[in-house]
Amino acid sequence: MSDPSARPSGRLAWVDVAKGICIILVVMMHSTLGVGEAMGGEGFLHAVVAFAKPFRIPDFFLLSGLFVGRVLDREWRLFADRRVVHFAYFYLLWTLIQSAVKYGPITDGAGPGAFALHLAHALVEPYSTLWFIYLLAVFSVVTKLLRRVPWPLLLGAAAVLEILPIETGWLVIDEFCERYVYFLGGALFAERIFALADGARRRAAPALAGLSAWALVDGVLAFTPSPLPGFPTLASLPGVSLLLGAAGALAIVASAALLTRAGGPVTAALRHCGERSIVIYLAFFLPMAATRIALLKTGAIPDVGVASLGVTVVAVAVPLVIERLVRDTPARFLFVRPKAFHIVPERARPAPAGVHEPASA
Repeated sequence: MSDPSARPSGRLAWVDVAKGICIILVVMMHSTLGVGEAMGGEGFLHAVVAFAKPFRIPDFFLLSGLFVGRVLDREWRLFADRRVVHFAYFYLLWTLIQSAVKYGPITDGAGPGAFALHLAHALVEPYSTLWFIYLLAVFSVVTKLLRRVPWPLLLGAAAVLEILPIETGWLVIDEFCERYVYFLGGALFAERIFALADGARRRAAPALAGLSAWALVDGVLAFTPSPLPGFPTLASLPGVSLLLGAAGALAIVASAALLTRAGGPVTAALRHCGERSIVIYLAFFLPMAATRIALLKTGAIPDVGVASLGVTVVAVAVPLVIERLVRDTPARFLFVRPKAFHIVPERARPAPAGVHEPASA
């Protein structure tokens, strides 16, 4: 497989804006569904969550695949350091942190042995919201192993896996089948995706027209019930979900490019979130749960939609605050992999500020 994603080093603003949109949508989904279930109702953010469902995760994986081509042909030791050990470090660390917070429910009074068994199980069955980090390492390794396979055959096989209703009960297999095509698409068509973003910036009017058409189609399919059992909406139907996921992922790319062109405080905030998407993804769960519990106990916000929005804002903001507080302290290991956990020494000359690192979710 060729390396279509080779680009000059340095961060691309639209990529960070797109990641910012995605990470906020992911946090919003967890926050909104959790608040809705706890309060026994739905609010205005439930509609946003439903609209974003077809493309929220596909776009995240497409963006994550954009830069993997730069390291596919490197020797295995370096590749493993960048694309396996890196993700494994954060996955294992935050699995331990999240599990420690839930020690009581996890062990159910059975003690350290049950906790150790839980951690061992997390090695083969991704734990909680951290499954995305786990799958990034798996996708990276599979893509390197299969890089010599003709890309039409590889992409076709990945598309078939997404279309087939595969449900084994093992999250690694199920999510691999459903999501790998988007990561692979990001790796294979990186140059075309970059060109799409450039074109959207240069020709804003046609881009806006295309985005309006996409939003209409996505909304109709995402909110229309499906006649087939096991598929709640038309957007979830086999084949339709693949097309809608790909179209939505590209729509976010175009939207991010347009936002970058427009600038402003909203774009700056999205870019800031995107630059630190790994920080938010790793740590949003704890402030999200704490805020939800506090709101439920106090009854301070009775409206489900407003409560969901409040939980989302806190869950996004708190990890960013924590990262800033620990950035120059020994606790930075929470978000920066220490040298001791590198199997290849870091480069003598540091990467240019803001270079896209593989840890970005």
